[in-house]
Amino acid sequence: MRRAEHIDLVWLSEIQWDFLSTRKQRLLARFPEQWRILFVEPFAVGRRSHWLPVKRGRVTVVTVPFLKTVPPGKPQIFDNPLLLWIVTLAGRMLAEFWFQVLGFASTDRIIGLSNIYWGEAAASMPCRVRFYDANDDHLGFTPGQPWLRDSMRRFLDKADLIFYVSDLLLEKLRPRPEQHCVELGNGVEFDHFATHRTETPEKLRSLPRPILGYAGAMDWIDADLVASVAKAWPEYSVVLIGPAYACDWVEHHTALLDLPNVHWVGKVGYDELPAWVQRFDLALMPLERSPLKRASNPNKLYEYAAAGLPILAIDYCDAVRKASGVVHVASTLEEFVRLVPEALADGRKAARQAFARAHSWDTLAETMVCELRDAMQRRWS
Repeated sequence: MRRAEHIDLVWLSEIQWDFLSTRKQRLLARFPEQWRILFVEPFAVGRRSHWLPVKRGRVTVVTVPFLKTVPPGKPQIFDNPLLLWIVTLAGRMLAEFWFQVLGFASTDRIIGLSNIYWGEAAASMPCRVRFYDANDDHLGFTPGQPWLRDSMRRFLDKADLIFYVSDLLLEKLRPRPEQHCVELGNGVEFDHFATHRTETPEKLRSLPRPILGYAGAMDWIDADLVASVAKAWPEYSVVLIGPAYACDWVEHHTALLDLPNVHWVGKVGYDELPAWVQRFDLALMPLERSPLKRASNPNKLYEYAAAGLPILAIDYCDAVRKASGVVHVASTLEEFVRLVPEALADGRKAARQAFARAHSWDTLAETMVCELRDAMQRRWS
């Protein structure tokens, strides 16, 4: 076991470390101090890149430009096999350079993948253990070119371990019968959201109560559902916190944003977010019921619960359904609107916080580390 305590891990990520705080950052920050971790992030236009390695805590972060679906929804430049081969080779050479320079070239390393564009390359990298972190339906975010599906399949077939956030997502991955698969949902920084914040954000001080609030990306909400709530309860304040990543989101949702009791705050920093969320009288999960969202496992479910808030959700994914013991879950738009008063009166704060604590990042990171250690031991034995 002593040998397994000194482990090198390379994580090929679809998200830049400094752009969004996702499960990767939360989990890796809790890995054992003896582990050395290299986080390979993609290049993205208009965002800060790390062409030279930087440290984020104990994690080393470096940018390696690699394959990208450009432009989305149009004929893809990487459908050309020769161009695909050339760009893949260039990306692999740069990655191998940093592996050598930073000391991550050992064949005893772990290769972790959440960026399926790296699938083909990562499948051929010598290592002791490969794992795939299925935190989302990654193919669902792309037009689904055959070469990309093949790239992902190649890695999955060689993976020793698959972490997945929902049963539906695992079904889509079609693992081999003998493959070790571990359900590892998303989680919460429990103390961050549970510790009471005394200061009320200025923008909330003058709003009529109760406040029905949503915190998350605007792109995924069911705007018609939110508008129905606002219209049915005009004396309540509906507060939306979070960014809209689609440049035309505001243009397409003026009818919602023009309602007098709907207040869109925009993006709020993670450090300040609990002070906003804790002022909600009812936390809303009015997410669209799309194939992408049905396979998801929402952080906001656990963040709301850690804050002790009553929660009202539309039945859009397995995680919400499984939390029905502490969450009010509606099957239809009409039921969602009708349940607002009942959900507001839900006083089961202790039960919700106990539920959130069971999904803390500390617990999830411990599970992931144990599974990776066991996989290393199986390969050594």
